[in-house]
Amino acid sequence: MNPDSPYPWFVVGVRANFERNVSLNFQEKGYEVFLPLYRTRRKWSDRHREIEVPLFTGYTFCRFDPARRLPILQTPGVMNVVGSKATGPIPVADAEIAAIRALLKSDLPVGPWPFMREGTHVTVERGPLSGVEGIITEVKSKYRLIVSVSLLQRSVYAEIDRDWVVPRTSSESASGGSVIGQASGSGRNANS
Repeated sequence: MNPDSPYPWFVVGVRANFERNVSLNFQEKGYEVFLPLYRTRRKWSDRHREIEVPLFTGYTFCRFDPARRLPILQTPGVMNVVGSKATGPIPVADAEIAAIRALLKSDLPVGPWPFMREGTHVTVERGPLSGVEGIITEVKSKYRLIVSVSLLQRSVYAEIDRDWVVPRTSSESASGGSVIGQASGSGRNANS
């Protein structure tokens, strides 16, 4: 990740199963790309296999100048840049990208999760996700930290130990800086 990049992250909608191809094309064109992948077990008729699949199917993240998005839109497999017709492409908060990267680097079990706005807001103080903020939930006696990408209305989970987190106060949640539950735009609208 290049924190010195003058451009923010944007979400690019792509055709089904084109996430890797589009991301490779963007890299070949010199763009900074983030395609979050996770490992899952898939069953075929004769065997089980663990494979890597996109965490957000149909999307990839890319840094680019929104005023010069035509090369992005002309890339084979690209459907749109997520945003609104009134304002154009809507950037994704760097904190949301950093939180997803932290989940993926943690080597904890991760996967997609339904979008969440409500729940107990926490900050991770210990463990490999130290500093990440999210919502905690309990599933089958295991605790999951939920981190959301507001623009996509999608979330990601990581299994954690309950004693790694502390609740955030309501003043921390209202002060901005929250990764969770701050709607930053509409869903998947085409922009050109």
